[in-house]
Amino acid sequence: MPMMLAVIGGDPERFKPFVELYHRASEKLGRPVRAIGVHSTGYVADTDAQAREEFWPEYKRLRDRIGTERGWPPLKRANFDLQADHGSLYVGAPETVARKIVAVVNSLGISRFDMKYSSGTLPHEKLLRSIELYGSKVIPLVRDILG
Repeated sequence: MPMMLAVIGGDPERFKPFVELYHRASEKLGRPVRAIGVHSTGYVADTDAQAREEFWPEYKRLRDRIGTERGWPPLKRANFDLQADHGSLYVGAPETVARKIVAVVNSLGISRFDMKYSSGTLPHEKLLRSIELYGSKVIPLVRDILG
């Protein structure tokens, strides 16, 4: 079976042991390695600053609601920025998001990336713009960078 990793927090690199285990298990069973993918949260806007400012309050609202149910502390802006810079939030301009996707493709050796774009209560027109930028800019940039 193919494997899809839901990387919704922290450094995606910490999922490397799961990818290695999948490779070893496939080899032991004499089966070919199937597609390996990552599913993470993201939001694309025209600039990094715009993406963060539009996404932050909605993501915080959603994350804090889920966190209350699971015993997590309220999300602080510094942690959001850390996740957007070095973690599993793919938030920014098309170039920024493409570079982060390429980094996780290279780090984990994945062949699929699925961006969850509907987090929180972002207005529909902003979600549509994010999807448009993802399809028209991010994906072509990732393909160009990866060759």
